[in-house]
Amino acid sequence: MATKRHLAAILACDVVGYSRLTERDERGTLERLKIYRKDLLEPLVSEHHGRIVKLTGDGMLCEFASVVNAVTSAMAIQQALAEHEAETPEEEQIRFRIGINLGDVVCEEDGDLYGDGVNIAARLESIADPGTVVISGTAYDHLQGKLDCGFTPLGNLRLKNIERPVRAYRVETDASASAAPPPLPEKPSIAVLPFTNMSGDPDQEYFADGLVEDIITGLSRVNSFFVIARNSSFTYKGRAVDLRQVGRELGVRYVLEGSIRRAGSRVRISGQLVDAISGHHVWTGRFEGDVSDIFDLQDKVTESVVGAVEPSIRLEEIKQARMKPTDYISAYDLYLRALPRLYSMTREGFADVRRLTNEALSIDPGFSLAKALGAYVRSISVSQCWHEPDDIRVAARMAREVLAEARDDPTSLRFAAQVLAYSAKDYEMALGTIGRSLLLNPNSAQGHTGCGWVNAHSSRPLVAIEHFHKAMRLSPVDPEKGIALSGIGMSYLMLERYEEALAWGERALHEMPNYGSSHRVVIMALVKLNRLDEAQAAARRLMEAFPTYTLTLQRQINPWLDKGFAERYVEALGIAGVPE
Repeated sequence: MATKRHLAAILACDVVGYSRLTERDERGTLERLKIYRKDLLEPLVSEHHGRIVKLTGDGMLCEFASVVNAVTSAMAIQQALAEHEAETPEEEQIRFRIGINLGDVVCEEDGDLYGDGVNIAARLESIADPGTVVISGTAYDHLQGKLDCGFTPLGNLRLKNIERPVRAYRVETDASASAAPPPLPEKPSIAVLPFTNMSGDPDQEYFADGLVEDIITGLSRVNSFFVIARNSSFTYKGRAVDLRQVGRELGVRYVLEGSIRRAGSRVRISGQLVDAISGHHVWTGRFEGDVSDIFDLQDKVTESVVGAVEPSIRLEEIKQARMKPTDYISAYDLYLRALPRLYSMTREGFADVRRLTNEALSIDPGFSLAKALGAYVRSISVSQCWHEPDDIRVAARMAREVLAEARDDPTSLRFAAQVLAYSAKDYEMALGTIGRSLLLNPNSAQGHTGCGWVNAHSSRPLVAIEHFHKAMRLSPVDPEKGIALSGIGMSYLMLERYEEALAWGERALHEMPNYGSSHRVVIMALVKLNRLDEAQAAARRLMEAFPTYTLTLQRQINPWLDKGFAERYVEALGIAGVPE
């Protein structure tokens, strides 16, 4: 049989989750797919001067003479399908993924196509996210300036049965460009998802969460890594997720997932590291031991991930950064229970943090992490009007004790630095402490948020804004992002850029309506913009949320090095109607 070779743009398309859809409703799925092929796919391929080479049960292969036509056709197909499926429940939707390559193909007499040009298109289709189009580097090179769309680089991919790495890009339409994912950092980038609690005991959830948080901290201490913060990773908790979609949303190359099974005094940790672009497994491991050896198990997981992602990183770097927080497992257990209550940002949650950290310190008075957390919750309780009479003094004392005890623990130092700035007003010591925390853990989103607030209190608003933005990049979907947004708003107040302060304050309120600082940013900005009716309405909302807040309390707190700003701040709140 005669064959001929030529250059062609190849489009490979298939249905995502085809077997799952047919298991639900085989007849209905096949009927819908048949209609879409006839009414959408075939007309749109023909309209863009393409040829359907062959159809499979769940996909098709098409040939185009022009790569511009191939990509335009693919975008039109995805848009048309999304519109038709918009009213269908998500779990029942038919969604396509499409791969496009420009390369040499071999054409048989019957019109069928073979060769690497076809194979690469098919492999790119298999790694595409549902509803997206992925193209090869050769296709991308021929598209420059010819289409009104964007392209997100996916790097050089190792594709199954393709000898050389393939440069690839995801096509971004106007709709997706407005919510474009973060670009991949140059250094190895990782997100650690919440591990699944396999213990059969819901009360062990805190144990699994705390262990994952420690793994994140351990990885963050490696300067060669870019590590997504705990709060963004934990937005995926309890959800069935596509790891490639997680990688895209968080802007990372690698995702670590796993499970923890604890029975009595025994614990088993299983983990797998996945390349979020190609979907292939980089590493899997399982560790088992006694709960009293939990720190050693954690270290083994962390070391294995480091070695899998970047073999050239010396494991000694992470070994030197590690340290056990306490020799008393029961005290550490109480600390793990306290963390999610802190993240709740509620009066009841803060009360639980006090109780649990007090219990931990009664077991191990030298447990610096618990002491630092106890100091921090007392300090921030004052800002939230959930404080007890002696909280400012006690928080400052505890923070200074932490400095004497925890010279090499970045989390303890971060908590202490914020307390020193806010409650003790020791700005020089606070700046030095937060600087050391970030030196030990440069990838900590919460560390950069803390650094932002320490700099804001120390009258360094431009430096503060830089750290707040860094925090949000490290944790792009953080449920506590409102704290950083509020800090940016406060910094712009200090710079007397009130329109910008108002915009950031309103964003902060949208993210975290129960964070008191954001209310106050909005009030002062509105007063300074002479929008007094709106400022008074904003003050009423503040007082509804925090009925015990007063100007007297604000003067007592006064965490600002810049006394002039502190006076303008209280004056604006008073103009808006906050009571004396």
